[in-house]
Amino acid sequence: MTLDQLRAELDQLDGELLALIARRQALGREVAAAKRATGKATRDYGREREVILGVRARAEALGLPAELAEDVMRLLIRSSLTTQEQARVAAQAAGGGRRALIIGGAGKMGAWFTQFLGSQGFAVQVADPAGAPAGVPVVADWRVLTDLNSYDFIVVATPLGLSGGILSELALRRPQGVVFDLGSLKSPLRGGLNALKAAGVKVTSLHPMFGPSTELLSDRHVIFVDMGSPEALAAARELFSATMAEQVVMGLDEHDRLIAYVLGLSHALNIAFFTALAESGEAAPRLARLSSTTFDAQLDVASAVAEESPELYFEIQALNDYGAESLEALAKAVDQVRSAVLTRDFPAFQRLMQQGLAYLHDRREVVQRRA
Repeated sequence: MTLDQLRAELDQLDGELLALIARRQALGREVAAAKRATGKATRDYGREREVILGVRARAEALGLPAELAEDVMRLLIRSSLTTQEQARVAAQAAGGGRRALIIGGAGKMGAWFTQFLGSQGFAVQVADPAGAPAGVPVVADWRVLTDLNSYDFIVVATPLGLSGGILSELALRRPQGVVFDLGSLKSPLRGGLNALKAAGVKVTSLHPMFGPSTELLSDRHVIFVDMGSPEALAAARELFSATMAEQVVMGLDEHDRLIAYVLGLSHALNIAFFTALAESGEAAPRLARLSSTTFDAQLDVASAVAEESPELYFEIQALNDYGAESLEALAKAVDQVRSAVLTRDFPAFQRLMQQGLAYLHDRREVVQRRA
């Protein structure tokens, strides 16, 4: 066969593969309906393991790398789970006949929540001077609305610097529906959240631990900050009941102390990493041409951090009442590594490695037990 003929045959096979994937997606929707009818959970880890082991065995029998087969199957499983989760959310129709106002709905997470609530049947309205997704009613400023009591949910999805003031203003209007924000920090919002609580408003606070491009909520966390309103907390949690997201409830101070490590520490580590590279002098251009497994993996994470908003990442570091704690922990850890290396103290270096291995092993066990 000529090269052109071989390429034509590959194109045909690619089309057949896509047709099979489309058929698999259709079956996934049927599986979702069957699971709903029988009350079964969307995700079945035992079944996934069975499928993956099966394709690995088949791949080896066909002379294909088992790892390649597993990678492809995991992608297909994830796609199928996404289809099933979205179908379950839509079928539950939790928002049927109810209204939601998204203040800041043109932002990334605001747009995600607009779509998420819309898929549940809510009549969603956006208040944002930047507009709204196509087909969604919009006003430039929520303050012109005279019917705040007509909304079952009011979601504040604005930048941290604005959210506190909006929450305080909402407290003066005393809306009857549930009010919550989506801030990645709660320290700057403490005054506004407490004002709503004092005004008798049903208030809670959410932190979706995922980005706006997320489609599948399996293995993702949503943190709910308990502000003392059981009704608000239960209503907000119910919004995610049809998804596979893991729900975590905690207090405001506990949230920010943990986020100082989950976000603050990880961001600071990557900022320090790419700063060290950028300021490495003559080595900088030569480093750009080198590669290793660990270096490339770290570069990928650091690159994602570098592309984020400096304003947001500065707020996460500077506005957290507990932010200094994680930065001090990072500085101490770097100093321990530096001291062990410069003094040629292998036992001290080994202790650091063993301590980290033990912590990470325990963390993996917790994750596996949860799965």
